[in-house]
Amino acid sequence: MDAPLSAAELLPSQPGQRLARGVARMLIGMGHAPLTEFVPIPGLRVDVISVAPAGEIWIVECKSCRADFTGDRKWQGYLEWCDRFFWATDCDFPVELLPEDSGLMIADPYGAELGRMAPLIKLAAARRARVLRDVARTAACRLVRATDPAAFAEG
Repeated sequence: MDAPLSAAELLPSQPGQRLARGVARMLIGMGHAPLTEFVPIPGLRVDVISVAPAGEIWIVECKSCRADFTGDRKWQGYLEWCDRFFWATDCDFPVELLPEDSGLMIADPYGAELGRMAPLIKLAAARRARVLRDVARTAACRLVRATDPAAFAEG
């Protein structure tokens, strides 16, 4: 029998994925239902989308370094898919680079802290319904794929 994996072996290899892991842990602790690497429309992939207990939709974009942030040209496209938009960085990130009219989370692989709450800009009802439907379908399919990969076999 194989030995169980250590905590270090379970950590994602990419820095942004490690931040997303910590963000998801914090959001779960707040009663949210987070989902990582969600695609609201083709060409956009958010690091974390989360449904808050009251139904707000939060998007969190994880940035591991200055180059990761300055090279990102798509983040403004995420604003129309959420009620609140946040950045998540590690404690060494130069946060003065980030727009002040968005939220901020300081994260590591094991958790995160809310540094600045994002302003609430409510989605239109039709957009909210679409996002909630797509998040639910994506999460359900990922769960089935994790427990029964053959269910998605081609053929």
